[in-house]
Amino acid sequence: MATRDPDRKRRQLMEAALAEFAEFGVAGARVDRLAQRAGISPGLVYSFAAGKEGLFEAVYEAIAEQTVNAVPIDADDLAEYAGRLHDAGQQHPQVMRFLTWYALESTERPAPDIVARSMQDKIASIEAAQQRGSVRRDKPAAEILALVLALANMWQHHTEDVNALVPPARQRATITDAVRRLVTPDWPADR
Repeated sequence: MATRDPDRKRRQLMEAALAEFAEFGVAGARVDRLAQRAGISPGLVYSFAAGKEGLFEAVYEAIAEQTVNAVPIDADDLAEYAGRLHDAGQQHPQVMRFLTWYALESTERPAPDIVARSMQDKIASIEAAQQRGSVRRDKPAAEILALVLALANMWQHHTEDVNALVPPARQRATITDAVRRLVTPDWPADR
């Protein structure tokens, strides 16, 4: 006799949704194909989420929570934080592809609570590092965070012609060096 395991079904659905949305975005995703990937009935999809859009948001929130927990900020070493974010993106290209779709298709939506809270916590952490003198003070913490995040993910969203400019083996070092130069107080120009 088969036993019900809603947690397992939810995990299967989330994994299938990530794959479906990473490949097609929310507009091109199909619930029947998504359900087939998950090995569940299409009707069961709606018992876990409010349709395709609700599932798209749920996948985004799960990714955000996993990233916040797996790659915590170290405001006193923002270069290494950027390096770890880059590494996570390299290890999970499907997630990065999903995030690209999310950025394209979610321009009108406010950030989910976990993302908004995480950004505020990161800004506060950078502000504290600025007060300690380990991060330059001439730029607002929010601007520094935006630049660090952009640099950390700079090779995740480009085509091969841009990615080929710096060999993959050098990309992480290029990112960490750029962030170090960006955030270190009184960084000499030719160091």
